[in-house]
Amino acid sequence: MMSAPTIPDTTYVLRPSLRARPIEDPRVRLRLKPKAPTTGWVDGGWWPRSRDLAAELPGLLSVLAVRLGRIERVSYHLGEWAPNRHRISCGGVVVRLEGYRSQRANTVDVLAPGQRVTLLVVAPEAFAPTAHAVLMAAGRRGSTDDVDTLLRSRPPAAEVLGSSDGQWEAALQRWEVDGGRMIVADQTIIHNGR
Repeated sequence: MMSAPTIPDTTYVLRPSLRARPIEDPRVRLRLKPKAPTTGWVDGGWWPRSRDLAAELPGLLSVLAVRLGRIERVSYHLGEWAPNRHRISCGGVVVRLEGYRSQRANTVDVLAPGQRVTLLVVAPEAFAPTAHAVLMAAGRRGSTDDVDTLLRSRPPAAEVLGSSDGQWEAALQRWEVDGGRMIVADQTIIHNGR
């Protein structure tokens, strides 16, 4: 008896919009406070590349799992992310996603057994030097600044205005190495809003 022919899964070919777009740059833009007694409102900062939480979380959770172990839940503010599934699989573990209107704006909470990490979320469309300044402030040891104060963090004026000796370009190069993102075209640096 012959078996039926195998039909390949063509869902992706026929309907690519149903699948999440892979993140082009897998590096996580994250800054955590050093391990120490908890201080302040947040434990660090995270700069996602999009508002698609389900697409952004796998990279973040794989990094945080080193510190936290098995991650069980992520809570977020409903108004800040695109509609999400209620669960995602990350590293073979199912992680529950819980959106709340009462969640502090611009934060996500990552929960593992007996542990919680609260991260300040920098808007994906933030200007790179500003996002970098916010991440550095959020991840500073002993920082007790609240979310609004951290989001008002700004880079030093020299980084924003540039300088003739190449400090601006050097700062951007360091940020790129640390996971920032820029496009270079015809030797002119063009910021793409991330």
